Amino acid sequence: MATGWVYDEVFLKHDTGLRHPESAQRLQAIAAHLKQTGLAARLTPIPARPVEKHEVIRVHFASHWDRLEKVCRDGGGFLDGDTPVSAGSWEAAITAAGGTIAAVDAVMQGTVTNAFACVRPPGHHAEPEMAMGFCLFNNIAIAARHLLDQCGLERVLIVDWDAHHGNGTQYAFYENPQVFYFSIHQFPFYPGEGAATETGRGAGEGFTMNVPIPGGSGDAEFLTGLINGLLPAMESFRPQFVLLSAGFDAHRNDPMTGLAVTDQGFIKAGLIIKSLADRHCGGRWVSVLEGGYNESSLTTGVANLLRIKLGDITEHEG
Repeated sequence: MATGWVYDEVFLKHDTGLRHPESAQRLQAIAAHLKQTGLAARLTPIPARPVEKHEVIRVHFASHWDRLEKVCRDGGGFLDGDTPVSAGSWEAAITAAGGTIAAVDAVMQGTVTNAFACVRPPGHHAEPEMAMGFCLFNNIAIAARHLLDQCGLERVLIVDWDAHHGNGTQYAFYENPQVFYFSIHQFPFYPGEGAATETGRGAGEGFTMNVPIPGGSGDAEFLTGLINGLLPAMESFRPQFVLLSAGFDAHRNDPMTGLAVTDQGFIKAGLIIKSLADRHCGGRWVSVLEGGYNESSLTTGVANLLRIKLGDITEHEG
């Protein structure tokens, strides 16, 4: 069981400024932890590459690409109140999106069984026309469109367990029956969307499932949402590929949210996703880093998810 790993120091060039929670230190801490524990040596490196404009505008407006490139080329600035960019952010953003595509291509080609794209800036809040909430390009949505348009798949599942609702990902596929978007998240909370009544529109009706949970919710609510919501829905959808927006800010120690998921809760959730991918997709799944702002819980969460992918943590142990 080979597990692919996308990581590039170009992601560190995205400078968000002093004391911003989404900093380069997040990825540096993950990389250091994996090296110290020996996990890094067991992963199969997947080279990241810059995304092409035509790949991005399957999800985003061309005007979004143009504006983001210009702001970065001009030295940076704020795209909204939470989302700063620097001169290095453009290279980081196009490599994060391209690296996520590289991860799914490696799985589709059989080079690896599954993969983790440890990229930044994150993506799931980025809407078709704008960046927001620390996110520049919607990495996971761009990868999903690639699976449909270039790899010939017909059914892709996106699971989003970040504590914040992935509004940008939902918008990208809200009318598309080929992508099932499932999100479990704190609610009401930023970005103010993700109610249970948001289920898709037109041909996409029924292909969006939101499981909003209140602040203070922990492992029981988190896992129940996956078991009682996601798993039954997949028996009829039968995905051919699973993409996971792997945020770890639902952890009880995260300073940005009010959820209380534990390390063990994330392990059990990861095993649920693995069993789903094994059942429907021949094990094909790619995790893409989103949030997570406590260094200890973030690094532990990523490491445990990789151990699940590598087969070190089994259903029985979880």
